[in-house]
Amino acid sequence: MLFRVFILVILLAFAPLAKAAQYSIPPENGALTTALKNAKSGDILRLSTGTYKGNFIIDVSVTIEGDGNAKIIGNGVGSPIIVNATDVTIRGLEISGSGSSHETMDSGVRLLKGADNAIVENNKIIGNLVGVNIHGAKDAIVRRNIIIGRQDKRMNDRGNGIYIWNAINAKVIGNDVQYGRDGIFVTTSKKNEYRGNRFRDLRFAIHYMYVHDTIVAQNISINNHLGYAIMFSKKVTLIGNLSRNDRDYGIMLNYANSSTISDNIVEQAEEKCVFIYNSHKNTISGNRFEQCEIGIHFSAGSERNEIYNNSFLFNQTQVKYVGTKWVDWSANGLGNFWSDNQGFDLNGNGIADGPYRPNDVMDRILWTQPAAKALMGSPAVQLIKWSQSAFPALLPGGVIDSAPLMKPTSPTMPIWKDIK
Repeated sequence: MLFRVFILVILLAFAPLAKAAQYSIPPENGALTTALKNAKSGDILRLSTGTYKGNFIIDVSVTIEGDGNAKIIGNGVGSPIIVNATDVTIRGLEISGSGSSHETMDSGVRLLKGADNAIVENNKIIGNLVGVNIHGAKDAIVRRNIIIGRQDKRMNDRGNGIYIWNAINAKVIGNDVQYGRDGIFVTTSKKNEYRGNRFRDLRFAIHYMYVHDTIVAQNISINNHLGYAIMFSKKVTLIGNLSRNDRDYGIMLNYANSSTISDNIVEQAEEKCVFIYNSHKNTISGNRFEQCEIGIHFSAGSERNEIYNNSFLFNQTQVKYVGTKWVDWSANGLGNFWSDNQGFDLNGNGIADGPYRPNDVMDRILWTQPAAKALMGSPAVQLIKWSQSAFPALLPGGVIDSAPLMKPTSPTMPIWKDIK
């Protein structure tokens, strides 16, 4: 074994200085560390079937490529792979064995500032505190990895599948993330793209904090506590995503402004398909919100939002909104489809002949005084509800759809193909 490592050192030391080369690195003690110390920019280090133990620091622009059965196992402290150099590719490995420190952000793969243009693809990243950490690197790509987080702590004490901080032009595409805390947690970043990923059994599928001018498209969130949490961010495009059976909310906009939420499907959230809190100047269109306890909870003075061409299907409460003024959820003569709207379309133009109002005074009373449900069957309550439907001027304000649709919209469901 020592003889093979010695031969490897000799080959790397006397390799042509100006030309990149390819080397097969055996799974022996010190072999990969030696190869990294002697590698030149552009070299390809091919790892064979077997286990490479230790934490490895990459300070040169190389490709580390496994055959799918090469395992890098860290020593349980820190991160198994730390990248400092530009143009590094990590491909085809199984990576595990990080530490458990949130302070040092222990990760399967950690891309530090200066690790620009890194590519992390087609790996199995298993049981680390954080799967992949883009920590200040620019133009990084994290693509088609299987990332399985920890289950040994309370969910809030676990790490994220992919953690992104202070990153520009990052692309996270086609990854399968399960367990841990959040699938993707992004903060203080911009101009990134998160497309075609699948998230399961997490707190949040995608969690934004202070993130601007980004795209979230064709992702799948299943059985998480919350699907897509856009917080303190602006100019976010959330398009063509699926949230299914997420416990709390499918989509949450919290201080999210000037964003586009379109062609998404949220179904069977236990609480709310969408929760909008203090968010302004957003466009919400072409979505399907189905079989949630509440279709949209609209709160905290959110204004100047355009909400049209959505379908609200069989939600227990279509809209929860408490306000003293009317908010029209239609744009340019196009409203939304409501499964409980009993309106008619006598002229056949696809628009109901009368407006739709999802709430009345009794709804507001029930939201603030749940015990009032015991009175819902009383003649006095039924008289109030009939009076408001017959004389809309009695209503104090709320959501009105002045041009409700007669047919639901049908966004395209994102399709997942398992990573092999």
